[in-house]
Amino acid sequence: MKIKKNITLTIVTFLFFFSNTLFSQKKGFYENVQKKNVSKVLDDLNSYAANADFNNYFDLFAEESTYIGTDATEVWNKKEFMDWSKPFFDGKKPWNFTSLKRNITFSADGKYAWFDELLETQMKLCRGSGVLEKIGNQWKIRQYVLSQTIPNEVNEAVIKIKTPIEDAVISGLKR
Repeated sequence: MKIKKNITLTIVTFLFFFSNTLFSQKKGFYENVQKKNVSKVLDDLNSYAANADFNNYFDLFAEESTYIGTDATEVWNKKEFMDWSKPFFDGKKPWNFTSLKRNITFSADGKYAWFDELLETQMKLCRGSGVLEKIGNQWKIRQYVLSQTIPNEVNEAVIKIKTPIEDAVISGLKR
């Protein structure tokens, strides 16, 4: 009887560790696939802008989404961002960004993805960051933040240049 118990315990232990290993591999595989899917959305975003493809560009955004640009006043919902950017797309002169380095992480339930990336742009290096939500089977951008990077070596000079402009913005926000 004791041998039978030991064999059963060994089999149960083996099955537990084997199923745990399979689950971890499956989860890792799923996350890699989803990283590729999120990366494709972000790569398509850059490609559609570079090719002035207005409709496909904005199809990547969720209906309730926010775009935050490099200027302190640039915080737009999807419709506002569409209205602001339409002349750039119509003139075939939107923006051309290339991702140089990208990080993607996921919520525990796999429904949200956060990203940050360094971009090569006409403004030199910029940082794109944001959140995507899996809606149905598609990843949609919920929030996108574009910011210019400022090398530490020139930070004081940049602050000096932008101070009079941003002091006015600060004053207006404090009212």
